[in-house]
Amino acid sequence: MDVKKILHVMRHAPHGTVYTYEGLEMILIMAAYEQDLTVVFIGDGVYALKKEQDTSEIGIKGYARTFSALGDYDVEKLYVDRISLEERGLTLDDLVVGAEVLESAEIGRLMKEQDVIIHH
Repeated sequence: MDVKKILHVMRHAPHGTVYTYEGLEMILIMAAYEQDLTVVFIGDGVYALKKEQDTSEIGIKGYARTFSALGDYDVEKLYVDRISLEERGLTLDDLVVGAEVLESAEIGRLMKEQDVIIHH
């Protein structure tokens, strides 16, 4: 099997649409096929990683903690956009996973290295 470098770009807030949830499911499925996966969170996508999300008011089960299981699937390249974090008043301490903060230009370079880019 040919290993592809696949970048998942999480750019939507975690609730209100299916983009983030389905993106997470897709990442887990691709990880089972041992692809070289990278995940970057930009824009409102950084909210997907926020600790202590209370979803009881919207009647759905929260899944933010599932992102911390990605390491068990050898998905260890997790990045967040610095500006996106700062604009939303978040820091790395607010996130459920250890991610590396990147500047926008670094994310652009990372994108150029990929075989496939999937936006969620």
